[in-house]
Amino acid sequence: MHKISLLSLTFFALVAIAASGPGVCPSPCHCHGDLQHVICDDVGIKKIPRVSDNTRLLNMQRNNLPVLPTGGFGSMKGLISLHLQHCHIKEISGQAFKGLKKLVYLYLSNNEISIIKPGAFEDLTELTYLYLDNNRIPDLPKGIFTPLANLFILQLSDNKLRELRPGTFSGAKDLRWLHLSGNELTSIHPSALDEVENLAILHLDRNRLSSYPVSPMSKLRVVEELSLSKNPMKVIPDEAFQSFGRYMEKLYMDNMGLERFSDGAFNGVTALKSLHIENNKLSSLPSSLSFATVENITLSNNNWMCNCQLAPLRRWMDSSRLRPDATCASPSQYRGQQIRESTAFSNCRQKSKRDKKGTRH
Repeated sequence: MHKISLLSLTFFALVAIAASGPGVCPSPCHCHGDLQHVICDDVGIKKIPRVSDNTRLLNMQRNNLPVLPTGGFGSMKGLISLHLQHCHIKEISGQAFKGLKKLVYLYLSNNEISIIKPGAFEDLTELTYLYLDNNRIPDLPKGIFTPLANLFILQLSDNKLRELRPGTFSGAKDLRWLHLSGNELTSIHPSALDEVENLAILHLDRNRLSSYPVSPMSKLRVVEELSLSKNPMKVIPDEAFQSFGRYMEKLYMDNMGLERFSDGAFNGVTALKSLHIENNKLSSLPSSLSFATVENITLSNNNWMCNCQLAPLRRWMDSSRLRPDATCASPSQYRGQQIRESTAFSNCRQKSKRDKKGTRH
């Protein structure tokens, strides 16, 4: 009886080993498409399962994996998409993703990551989309993104980043979308963006930048969408957007406590379609701001002085189907009037004609 029991136990042990091997669906996950999709979402696993070489997508969301160890995914040579959201991850070890040379999508959002060891992203030469938002990352090791030559979107919003240092984005030369909203940035080193001059979308909103980062921004060439909302900046300087002005279509600068634009702030900006500057302390707009391409503008809750300097804005309102909310704060006789309806601008066109005529003589 004893020998039979021992043989039985050995048999069941071998079955269990086979069941957890790379040729079958790992327990307690479920799989689809001949093991191409392995779904281990919220199944209570505490270590990385072994999966088939056929596996293209591994979903491990909502488990408990506090540390991603070195080489933990090394056997998954064919993996293209890896989902690790809500896994209580605190640390990513060096070479954590070693071997994943075909990986394109890596989702690490909504964890507790505060440590990313140097070399963490080694081997991820095909990675295109990297999501690290909603974590606790305080800084980024120099060259951490160097292996990511094909990175297109980098999501780093809602972390604890305090500064961007030189070499942070070294190697990520094809990066096009960079999301840094909701961090604690107080400064951006002048050369921090040197390696990512082809950014098309840059979100810096909800940070602590008290002055416009002129030098690093001047390295950018093709920004189409820029968000600076909810940074405590008071002044936007001359030529702020000039290096990418012929590409910039969307600009968000609401809720900043912004007091003024320097008169040449919009020099070189020729493609602007959408401008959001509500909830500031602005009284005027600079002469460099052209409304020729503008399709949408938000202006409410500012201290607008309704005089001829705002006449180009009023003319744009008269020609637009939109009716943006914006009221005069001064002069006193126009206070509370909607700019689009105010009589403050009735003489501006005539004055403009007289000024031009005087200039010709």
